[in-house]
Amino acid sequence: MKKLTRHREVSWEDPMVGAALALDMSGLDYLRAIADDRIAPPPIAVLLGMGVVDVQPGRVTFSLEVGEHLYNPIGSVHGSVFCMLLDSAMGCAVHSTLGRGRAYTTLELKVNLVKPLTVTTANVVATGQVISTGRRVATASGQITGPDGTLYAHATTTCLVFEPRHDSGNGNSGNGNSGNGNSGNGNGR
Repeated sequence: MKKLTRHREVSWEDPMVGAALALDMSGLDYLRAIADDRIAPPPIAVLLGMGVVDVQPGRVTFSLEVGEHLYNPIGSVHGSVFCMLLDSAMGCAVHSTLGRGRAYTTLELKVNLVKPLTVTTANVVATGQVISTGRRVATASGQITGPDGTLYAHATTTCLVFEPRHDSGNGNSGNGNSGNGNSGNGNGR
């Protein structure tokens, strides 16, 4: 059997620059700056081919370029990509409601995959919308749809809202915790 090798090259900017800016802006302003290319997207977005396409208070939409690099062993987009895309859209919807100096992290994520996704659909969007925001807890829902409106997945999330601890200058900034609400859980929005 002849191998048909594919190649994908990825370049990104220092993610800690954007993470530091997140603490000095409202969530809405920060996300709009990413959408307008005034702040570099996080590396995970570049790696997977996703981007912020619309930001409104309590509602954020991401796009995803579907490609074979996202495939699982059985020939469709891996379920973890659905989870990452929905976690990003819903979490950022929550983030869009937060004031300066507030952060969030995902506490719970429930995803329903309802249709397989392949390269026959070139791109999809994931839209997250806030259901409820309190002082410490926020909930949101989201869905992934194709250009024709086909539903591929839907989800809900619960997020913890908090004021992040600031780096005390102890030189321990390389621990993977940017202090922007991601708490090392891989959200990386």
